[in-house]
Amino acid sequence: MQIKSINECRTALLVPTSMGIRMTPPDGQPIHASRSFIMQATSAESNVASVSSFLGLPVKVLTKFVQDNPLSRFIRDDLAGRHMDVEAKEVPQGGPWGFRHQINFADSGIGVRGPRVYNDRAGEVGRTLSADDFDLERIFAGEGVQAIHLSGLVAALSPQTSAFCLELARTARKYGTRISFDLNHRASFWKNREKELAEIFGEIAGMADVLVGNEEDFQLCLGIAGPEAGGKDIQSKIDGFKSMIERVQKTYTHASVFATTLRQVVDANTHLWGAIMAAENNWHVVEPRQITVRDRIGGGDGFVGGLLYALLRGWETEKWIQFGWACGALATSYLTDYGQPADEEEVWSVWHGNARVKR
Repeated sequence: MQIKSINECRTALLVPTSMGIRMTPPDGQPIHASRSFIMQATSAESNVASVSSFLGLPVKVLTKFVQDNPLSRFIRDDLAGRHMDVEAKEVPQGGPWGFRHQINFADSGIGVRGPRVYNDRAGEVGRTLSADDFDLERIFAGEGVQAIHLSGLVAALSPQTSAFCLELARTARKYGTRISFDLNHRASFWKNREKELAEIFGEIAGMADVLVGNEEDFQLCLGIAGPEAGGKDIQSKIDGFKSMIERVQKTYTHASVFATTLRQVVDANTHLWGAIMAAENNWHVVEPRQITVRDRIGGGDGFVGGLLYALLRGWETEKWIQFGWACGALATSYLTDYGQPADEEEVWSVWHGNARVKR
């Protein structure tokens, strides 16, 4: 896959997203039993972009804010602290029943008690994202973008965001920007829009260079037949994913990278973590290894973020999945939904299993 040089582009990675806040009880406590919460700014797409931004690549976020809102200010400041450039249109709240940012209540779980997540997205301002909010010609043609990462979560938020993501993909393709698409199927987002979204997701996938998703994502978003029923062990999942991707490649011939994570939950704090990737007609597998999990949310995003960082850096393909695996594992060691790598060396230490103190 040929990637534009960063010297040709102002932005290495562009992510459109609907930002919100996550409220998490401390010390692994459940939501219903908690009286105090830690607040953080969050979205799956900004989680992905954090790997590149913390490691020094220029990242741009396209989003929308509620005007004169303290949570908007909190989110802006958080993204600035992640070294991200933000372009956003601000809209008036419109009264107490108007727009706001999504709220995500999620505990971390502990031991045998798994985490629980509750989403409150009523009035979400990000559902109004539109191509008209941004000067796409300036961003893609004038300034230049190496790669854009699109998520099925944003693409399915509303008819308006679906059109927005489709226009972004078309513009990216027009100007030679590489496209990453994480299918991220959510049944509640697709309800009563199945036919419409299948067509939109199919068109975006047809333009994508990198496709990410598990077996269910490819089946439900793109209508690709899944593997025959088999065992639930990791090897069966690997074999099933390989057979399915071979079918995907026949339909979506433009894509050259396909990837997914492999996760087996021993308990909330102990996972077997692996990954599989088909890149330029070669298979790369990271057999699941045990990791200690502080908070599992964002692990998959960290994987995608690490893979894209390695791809943007122009490394050999074998390192893409290794760096992705390690960034995913790193993210689960944080209370935030995203990892904050100090440098590449820290990530490679995770990959090599080196947890010795660095002085």
